[in-house]
Amino acid sequence: QVQLVESRGGLVQPGGSLRLSCAVSGRFFSIYALDWYRQAPGKQRELVAHISPLGSTNYADSVKGRFTISRENAKNTAYLQMNSLKPEDTAVYYCNHQNRWGQGTQVTVSS
Repeated sequence: QVQLVESRGGLVQPGGSLRLSCAVSGRFFSIYALDWYRQAPGKQRELVAHISPLGSTNYADSVKGRFTISRENAKNTAYLQMNSLKPEDTAVYYCNHQNRWGQGTQVTVSS
């Protein structure tokens, strides 16, 4: 059974950086895409970044040039590097893989 576990988020000052990881247990990690979503209070969950099995990436316009999604198939792990963080990036971040969700991790950007 596929299970996803996100790393701990945290409190970051505006302009700061944070890297999230998503560790996936189970089989077939390397042949499926993986997505990062986020959900801010009172808002719908939105797609932030996508990585294909071969490493092609897509980003929401709001994070282009600041966030980078990557994957390390040998470790069944994906990452979301977040730079130049803004208060509006504050949300619970989730990874999604093979139609499974992680538990979510809180990222708060505030001074």
